[in-house]
Amino acid sequence: MDSSLSPPAGRAAPEAAHDSTRVAGAQPVSTLDRYFGITALGSTFRTEVIAGITTFLAAMYIIVVNPAILSKTGMAFPAALTATVLISFFGSCAMGLYARNPVLVAPGMGLNALFAFTMVHGVGMPWQTALGCVFWSGILFALLAALNVRRFVVEAIPANLRYAISCGIGLFITVIGLVNARLVVGDPVTVVRLAHLSPPTVTFLIGLALTTVLVARRVNGALMIGIIATTLMAIPVGRLWGDGSAYFPKEIATATLVNFHGFFAAPDFSGIGQLDLLGALKVAYLPFIFVMLFTAFFDTLSTFMSIAEAGNMKDRDGNPRNMRQAMIVDSFSVLISGPLGTSPANAYIESAAGIAQGGRTGLTAVVCALLFLPFLFVSPMLSLVPAIATAPALILVGVFMMESVARIEWHRMDEAIPSFIAVVMIPISYSITDGIAYSFLAFVVLKLFTGRVKEIKPAMWIVAALAVLLLTQM
Repeated sequence: MDSSLSPPAGRAAPEAAHDSTRVAGAQPVSTLDRYFGITALGSTFRTEVIAGITTFLAAMYIIVVNPAILSKTGMAFPAALTATVLISFFGSCAMGLYARNPVLVAPGMGLNALFAFTMVHGVGMPWQTALGCVFWSGILFALLAALNVRRFVVEAIPANLRYAISCGIGLFITVIGLVNARLVVGDPVTVVRLAHLSPPTVTFLIGLALTTVLVARRVNGALMIGIIATTLMAIPVGRLWGDGSAYFPKEIATATLVNFHGFFAAPDFSGIGQLDLLGALKVAYLPFIFVMLFTAFFDTLSTFMSIAEAGNMKDRDGNPRNMRQAMIVDSFSVLISGPLGTSPANAYIESAAGIAQGGRTGLTAVVCALLFLPFLFVSPMLSLVPAIATAPALILVGVFMMESVARIEWHRMDEAIPSFIAVVMIPISYSITDGIAYSFLAFVVLKLFTGRVKEIKPAMWIVAALAVLLLTQM
């Protein structure tokens, strides 16, 4: 197991194989421990709680960002916020209690953009009809999950591509952190460049340095401590020095990074049940149902494969732990997203932040879910944690997930090239799904034209065909 993901000294570390992840001689000490297997998996109640808090802090931005995107379609911002909180709570609870995996479920970034800017603005689809498309894609996803299709897909993906996908997603998370911190910005000439130092970026760099030291010293809860410390250091920005307005959407931009807008805001349930089921079944809209299905399916699959590699959470066959249950939960989450009034939910790669803190059981997901629920009523409190505070955690998660790059067979070009494409294209395209699709296509093409067609399993042909369909619909 990657030593950077190992528990702090004094706590038993999970071993490599599935059965050996259960600590020899360890006995559960409570019903909660027995249900989640906390002691058996080498974790502790305290570690699981800290991991849940860390995951929440890394992903809490979605409570504001998702409604901000969906409100562009004409949906009421408060209603979209309520739907975001509800689906994050129900989906994450189900992931923790049923699939028993330490994975957050929330409205997917990318899927919400597809919903708002392609389906509603691009095609002119009413947002109620777009919610209907979300529901039907959830029905199809549930069918795939019930038929255990993921087993054939996972087993068809070669080990080298699994390692590469984990690395690519790690780099993607790092890029998200760098962009959120505005350390890397766009440039018309060089495409991207480092930003000039400013009070916010200096604050971020100090927070990153502090978090890095804590991680290197194996301090339990290092990422959470780093988020809190960076938030405190960001309070003077916009008050005593600098301007943080660039870190917010124009509509809500303020000079101060850390803001207090009160405690209470009543939830808005007006978006629930507004989906148009029959309108979504028009022939012209069917491609969007399938695009949502493929995107959600591949995002979930890739997220669990990369998390399984990073946290050594595998079954006896080397596949992600409780994958069938996890896919059922994800399909359930997509299914109820439309009726609740939001774009599709899926497993969040930010879950790696909690796993990096030692989270190994479903209790991590349950803790994270419970932290979402109060924001039905106290959403103004979200403005207290700025983007630069969570950026160091995301960047370091990328470090934790790079261990498997050494396991790729770089000397075999027919394996190395598709793997390289996955590692590079996922962060560069800013899309997990697109990067994986290109790597799968490269794998099939190389095996086909180098005389190694027998190494392509039947399911991989189907996945490659779906990848072509997905990429041509983007």
